[in-house]
Amino acid sequence: QVQLVESGGGLVQAGGSLRLACAASGNIFSIYAMGWYRQAPGKQRDLVATITSGGSTNYADSVKGRFTISRDNAKNTMYLQMNSLKPEDTAVYYCNAKCLVGNYWGQGTQVTVSS
Repeated sequence: QVQLVESGGGLVQAGGSLRLACAASGNIFSIYAMGWYRQAPGKQRDLVATITSGGSTNYADSVKGRFTISRDNAKNTMYLQMNSLKPEDTAVYYCNAKCLVGNYWGQGTQVTVSS
């Protein structure tokens, strides 16, 4: 089992920045990739960014150049630095961990960008 706890969401004006964090605990040695997804009201949950255990990253086209995913292995924590935020970035952001034995999700953190 892997437990994921997100933090760092909130309300920000367009053009502003936020940093999300996802702390992992439990059987973290089974994690081979982590990522951030988001879900706006009435829409499906979409990929934002992923990072592998080797450090390779992947981003949705809509956030390239504005968001940066990273991880601190010593702290078992993954981050999402979000800059130049837009109203369309408003969503609940979920942390995800892909493991050899399963796929785990955090509870989500709300990000609201006002225009």
